[in-house]
Amino acid sequence: MQSARRKILQKEDLVRMLAIWRFKEHRIVFTNGCFDILHRGHLEYLSEAASLGDVLIVGMNSDRSVRNLKGENRPVQDEETRALALAMLPMVKAVVMFSEPTPEELIRVVKPDILIKGGDYREEEIAGAETVRQSGGQVVILPFIEGHSTSKIIEKLRG
Repeated sequence: MQSARRKILQKEDLVRMLAIWRFKEHRIVFTNGCFDILHRGHLEYLSEAASLGDVLIVGMNSDRSVRNLKGENRPVQDEETRALALAMLPMVKAVVMFSEPTPEELIRVVKPDILIKGGDYREEEIAGAETVRQSGGQVVILPFIEGHSTSKIIEKLRG
């Protein structure tokens, strides 16, 4: 578990790791989300995202950010638990939390070669897409995996 915790980075640590990965000419892939209750849809999405490059960095909404986006009853799991769950996945190389409404600022720091979002987004809605394209990167929208969502899991649990 200690090795997984080392993958949860502050922005300053991320900058150091990015320098190493770039020196090694790794393709940097970035995605983001709340990842409140990790489920099959998340796992397939992250696996596919990771397959498009060498290093998958996940920007994760802080508890405050999730509450602002999803409402007072969210997140179900606190940010430390969510970050650790993501960090324990072998395809994820780094998890970085952000509190802003969008990951735009974090994307400017990462400057990914590939920015990934799920098929429930249109390209013009993707925060940071223009920034990534302007720096020579690409934006990829992965197909949405039907039937798997945190909201549906919460509904089912509430019965």
